[in-house]
Amino acid sequence: MILAGDVGGTKVHLALYDFIDGKLKHTQDKQYPAKDYSGLEEIVKEFLGTAKATAACFGVPGPVRDGRLRLTNLPWTLDSRELSSGLGIEHVFLINDLEANGYGVAELSPEQIYTLAEGDASQTGNRALIAAGTGLGEGLLAWNGRIHVPYPSEGGHVDYAPRNEDEIDLLRFLKQKYNGRVSYERVISGMGLTNIYEFLLEVRGMEEPKWLSDKLAEVSDPNGVITEMALSAKSEICEKALDMFVSAYGAEAGNLALKVLSVGGLYVGGGIAPKVLEKLKDGTFMKSFVDKGRLSQLLINMPVRIILDSGAALLGAAAYAESRAAEISGISPRAASRV
Repeated sequence: MILAGDVGGTKVHLALYDFIDGKLKHTQDKQYPAKDYSGLEEIVKEFLGTAKATAACFGVPGPVRDGRLRLTNLPWTLDSRELSSGLGIEHVFLINDLEANGYGVAELSPEQIYTLAEGDASQTGNRALIAAGTGLGEGLLAWNGRIHVPYPSEGGHVDYAPRNEDEIDLLRFLKQKYNGRVSYERVISGMGLTNIYEFLLEVRGMEEPKWLSDKLAEVSDPNGVITEMALSAKSEICEKALDMFVSAYGAEAGNLALKVLSVGGLYVGGGIAPKVLEKLKDGTFMKSFVDKGRLSQLLINMPVRIILDSGAALLGAAAYAESRAAEISGISPRAASRV
């Protein structure tokens, strides 16, 4: 049995997988509110109970160095060796969450992916992965001539670059709010949609009807309400906020595609994309994605695909755990399941 985990700033999602005919088979999973626990080991022990895992991999937000990571949004320090000892699992690995998403791409079935732009599907080469959720993750799937090898980055934390008057004023608003530097994550993430809404309300003076303010007051996270009201065309300020969000998302996706020369395609992952799929389809994302001046045709030729399965990072973590454990031990559950 393979244990996979997706560790976020607000929740920890764990799952157990087995293999049938060489493919990952989900057996059970559960999500835990991270703030209610002292650390990852406590959550895993509760999840596993009496179940046993031969290998485990956890996708984590941030750079992993020598199997160790200090989380930025939780007061946890994770160490793969300590987890292995404490959990009694021989092979435990920590990898960046976007790296886990990257490994998950190869495990997805066609119905788990929506093609936003066909591009030139005959091209072979690097792929790019961008994923907005609680934060903004970016990664590279490097083509080595045989397979795509995922590499993480912290590209979501680069300087935000506004493209028009609205975004220039948004930058000024956010510089004041955050007392200095503004990264793309402040705009393209869960907090980003809220930030854009607040900018439209406070700087642009757009109307917030009482029914909307009452609705927002009832929830701890306004993003669901903003998205719902925008997609149903019930609120002008919500529609404008989502439009600015998706436009910025497309622009940064295009920036990433240029940087890694992702002729093999761009994948959009994370928890937000499936929720706003209808908005992504209306052309706003792609217009910004390909708007790269002299290099626009390069972007037009790149396939763009939306990952619909929010469990892609778990699939990738499970695949990585099995592959690395097999390298070390010489025993492959995936290969054995094909016999």
